Amino acid sequence: MDWNSRRITSILENALLEDRATRDATSYACIDPNQKATATILVKQDCILAGLGCVPRILDVYAALDGAVTSHYEITSHPEIFDGVRMHKGQAAAVIRHNARVILSCERVILNFMQRLSGIATLSRKFVDAVAGTKVAILDTRKTVPGLRILDKYAVRCGGGHNHRLDLSDGVLIKNNHIALAGGIAPVLERTLRNRRGVQPIEIEVKSLQELEEALQHGAEAILLDNMSVEEVRSAVERCARFDRRIPLECSGGITLENVRPYAETGVDYISVGALTHSAQAMDLSLRIMPA
Repeated sequence: MDWNSRRITSILENALLEDRATRDATSYACIDPNQKATATILVKQDCILAGLGCVPRILDVYAALDGAVTSHYEITSHPEIFDGVRMHKGQAAAVIRHNARVILSCERVILNFMQRLSGIATLSRKFVDAVAGTKVAILDTRKTVPGLRILDKYAVRCGGGHNHRLDLSDGVLIKNNHIALAGGIAPVLERTLRNRRGVQPIEIEVKSLQELEEALQHGAEAILLDNMSVEEVRSAVERCARFDRRIPLECSGGITLENVRPYAETGVDYISVGALTHSAQAMDLSLRIMPA
């Protein structure tokens, strides 16, 4: 992750502006402007860590917004602690030494990002662990918080998952609404094969084995099996194995930690799980601040 990119910088800047961090009335009123402090980021439950790289960038962006920060921060962390590592309750993720007012003003923004990203990474790892030993890859979706997609998807990778499309330009995926508007599977595939730009493979969503057969016969290059049972997915895998060319298969819809293993054992290539980003529970982290 390039934490210095313009896109990430803009996200962090907007978060600080939203919190009016440079106008922290409480810290201004009760903390000496020259007070130094040490802050420890504590993990309060077992999790997969993600977002550690945002800490120095938030402090940098705050300094640029404030214009009056003259002290320099120091952030220390154990060499074996980094994004994607498994953390245990009570462990320290990092220690910040800096101006006390600055730490207090950035505290909530730092924790908001790290808690959310660690939550996504932790849930992603649970799904990845659940299918260990199979060939399947766990994919995310575009069901992300508006404006935070690049971070949400980064957190999925920290948990061992893989990214599906980053945005609508990042691949051709024909879904049920496209099919309905174009008049069916055959006409939508015919139009897409004629109009696509570049060499992006054409993936189409199907909801039954009958629709799968129609998609195969009309040029589909990848298939999304939507809301099918384990038995139907297994039949789809067997059918595609007999086809005259390689057809990557993805399944989605109703996938949970309880049933992801049976789906993975069908031989499908990918399982996409919207819950990785739209339903992940934020992890419990805290910032313990002491005078330096």
